[in-house]
Amino acid sequence: MSTLAPPRTRPRSTFPIFLLCWLALVSDGFDLYVYGATLPGFLGPENWGVTPPQAGLVGSFALVGMLIGSLVAGMLSDRIGRRRMLAASVACFAVFMLACALAPDFAWFAVFRFLACLGIGGLLPVAVSMANEFASPARKSIVVGAVLTGPAVGTVIASFASLTLLPSAGVRPVYAIGGVSLLLIPFLLKALPESPTFLRAHGRDAEAAELAARYGLPETSATTRAISVADTASSSRRRVAALFARGYALPTVGMWALCLISLLTIFGLTTWLPQVMRDSGYGTEASIAFLLWYSLGAIVGTVVASFVGQSTSPKLVVVVGFVAAALALGAVALGLSGAALVAAVVVAGFGGLGTQNMLNDHIAQFYPGEVRATGLGWALAVGRIGAIAGPTYGALLIGSGGSITGAALAFGIPAALGAVLAIALPARRKAALPA
Repeated sequence: MSTLAPPRTRPRSTFPIFLLCWLALVSDGFDLYVYGATLPGFLGPENWGVTPPQAGLVGSFALVGMLIGSLVAGMLSDRIGRRRMLAASVACFAVFMLACALAPDFAWFAVFRFLACLGIGGLLPVAVSMANEFASPARKSIVVGAVLTGPAVGTVIASFASLTLLPSAGVRPVYAIGGVSLLLIPFLLKALPESPTFLRAHGRDAEAAELAARYGLPETSATTRAISVADTASSSRRRVAALFARGYALPTVGMWALCLISLLTIFGLTTWLPQVMRDSGYGTEASIAFLLWYSLGAIVGTVVASFVGQSTSPKLVVVVGFVAAALALGAVALGLSGAALVAAVVVAGFGGLGTQNMLNDHIAQFYPGEVRATGLGWALAVGRIGAIAGPTYGALLIGSGGSITGAALAFGIPAALGAVLAIALPARRKAALPA
């Protein structure tokens, strides 16, 4: 008498995982790019009385916090787990965004902004690593691309909040909105599963197998399990060293350089775009609206690019994105106005923030799972050097009476350099790290 095999259980939906990662990145984007949206509220004696050099210095100083956060989060998440790292990052930037709203002066605001950026810098590499791990191979670029629209959506919300609140209530209520992210923490801790790669790296193979089966994830190869050591005293050093193993050293350096160029352009533009437009004769609301158009370009561009990247490769989209940014900023430098200027800013948004999103996808797919968070975290950490330089670089333009033409050329040239460098990047690499 034959016995019937037990019915196969349907894998649990991964959509809640992607949704939580996306919501965390929306919060991250709001808190990160709100500074540029609110900058007109700080400058001038009628507001906080901040000068352009001071504003640029604080913008760069805060991004030092992002550098530290990016550097630490990738390695720390490999020790304490992706879920707890995500929750800790959100808690950090939400609390200090509330502190920014209550800051008695600009000096204390700068301190709280720096502390908030520690959490902001720590979130993105972990969220991307999680989305990449739980996405099916057939939809990996699409899923990661969709999740990476979060920062741009956050920027849109920051722009709308500034447009609505800045003229009548000033900057404080805009920053207070960042504290709403605290509501997300219980859901991250309760509904977000741990990374199977993290579990295997810490010898918890049975838990990892059960979790992989629950979500229908492919089993990790024996080679990957063999090099995922649980000795945390040395494993972090091994993960960083693995980024320079045979066949990885030059691509790692190249991706670090691309992140540096990309983030310099993004943070320089998003910090100073509203103020450049304001100094060029546009009203405060219209100036902030340009940041909104830039963000919308990043959202649409990221979605379209993720589909193209899935059917081709993320590298191709990165190359096209840098070229688009260089051409769009070159067109702005020619003195466009009206709808043509808006269209160029939209394309620049795709070529800036949208391209960085696909670069994150490319990096996440390039490295094997056991060093994915570390590889992306270090690439973004090095890229933060460019991010740190961006606001100060923009402040030099503003302080010297820079025009739209000058600003467009100043940021278009690095974008063109990025296009050349992106061409030399390898395509996605699926092989395991050498033993």
